[in-house]
Amino acid sequence: MSQIKNIAVIGTGVIGTGWIIRFLAHNKIVYAFDRDIKLKKNLVAEIKRSWPYVKKLFNKKNLNLKNFKYFTSIEDAVKHADFVQECVTENYTLKTKLMSIIGKYTKSNTIISSSSSGLLPTRIYSKCKNPERTIIGHPFNPVYLLPGIEIIPGKKTSKKFLNKAKKFYKSISMNTIVLKHELPGYLSDRLQEALWREGLHIINEGHANTKDLDRAIEDGPGLRWSLMGTFLTFHLAGGKLGMKHMLEQFGPALKFPWTKLKAPKLSKKLINRLIEGTKKQSKNKSIKKISNLRDRYLVDLLLMRKRYEKKLR
Repeated sequence: MSQIKNIAVIGTGVIGTGWIIRFLAHNKIVYAFDRDIKLKKNLVAEIKRSWPYVKKLFNKKNLNLKNFKYFTSIEDAVKHADFVQECVTENYTLKTKLMSIIGKYTKSNTIISSSSSGLLPTRIYSKCKNPERTIIGHPFNPVYLLPGIEIIPGKKTSKKFLNKAKKFYKSISMNTIVLKHELPGYLSDRLQEALWREGLHIINEGHANTKDLDRAIEDGPGLRWSLMGTFLTFHLAGGKLGMKHMLEQFGPALKFPWTKLKAPKLSKKLINRLIEGTKKQSKNKSIKKISNLRDRYLVDLLLMRKRYEKKLR
């Protein structure tokens, strides 16, 4: 069991807030940093909104907001932390400068993790003190419910701290995917990016709208993917011979020029189609209402999945 108790969360946007909720659900003491004290009100409101779902998923009784402290000073937020989870904008210059500051004010053995979704850790931590304790810890939104976490080491990351981070994430009910080495975009976002880019081409060329494409995933591959990914799914598609027959049967289709993985130009026309399409899909429901529906669904799905994944994994 991880002995890490005091966590600093740097940045309180969607991802930072999600981390704070997950940490609180696992009885951690959280020191949150953001420059604007006015953001604290929205943060607390989101913690309270999401708590019924967190409570059900992790079988928790009460929310202890006494374990949550908000700072507008990085030094105050990180100086007592055993673990730092950084969640600011995806920008090399910003993150590199920030990590230099965090490294200066943290204890020498404090693990520093960035929630980056594609940047390289070696570059982010190039000016950080003791870079052997630095990693990427890329979560999935909503962080307080989804268990996946990609852990990416930098060139100077030590196995000692990598293993310690892995144990810590497991202690807060997360399933770790440790990359062999740093890779731009990591694993999941590279796969999601391929689907996103292809969808943009289809919409841009007028073949379908955002609702059509979402339903194409929701009612087909998406249902299977919640239990097993692309490769095991295709293994089953091969019948008794599995992947061997699937490749013989469908492999030649890879030569067909169906996909266009190079991103299309994000023109005003395409932007309007995306905005109008998702506006229609939401049917004037607020982000809060849709988030509640998503969270309720994910909790029920995750609880159900536990019964099946034990037999598969």
